[in-house]
Amino acid sequence: MMIELDFNSDEALYIQLRNQIILGIATTRFREGDALPSVRQLADMIGINMHTVNKAYTVLKQEGYVKVDRRKGAVIAVDIDKIQAVEDMKKELRVILAKGSCKNISRQEVHALIDEIYEDYGGME
Repeated sequence: MMIELDFNSDEALYIQLRNQIILGIATTRFREGDALPSVRQLADMIGINMHTVNKAYTVLKQEGYVKVDRRKGAVIAVDIDKIQAVEDMKKELRVILAKGSCKNISRQEVHALIDEIYEDYGGME
């Protein structure tokens, strides 16, 4: 498991870890049913506190990306409701697109960025 955290970033480590796992799911490095390392193992691998890993796993569980299995630990389980996911994405995109609009980024440039990013995730349609 390749996780890269920026210890100099203003972003909390647990959020960085959460984001790395979500990116791993999106790029199919992690697949439905894959078990993540135990909290202790991942903390040792990355060199961070176990509580930080536990917090990231808790957030991932709350957001519907993982489930906790007594035997396997944290397991990838992307069961988030699609309608809710679309609404959440729409809410976040409103602000991002408003920022782009303020900087005179065109619709075509936004679409090109979206296409470029989706290519990184295997060209999902």
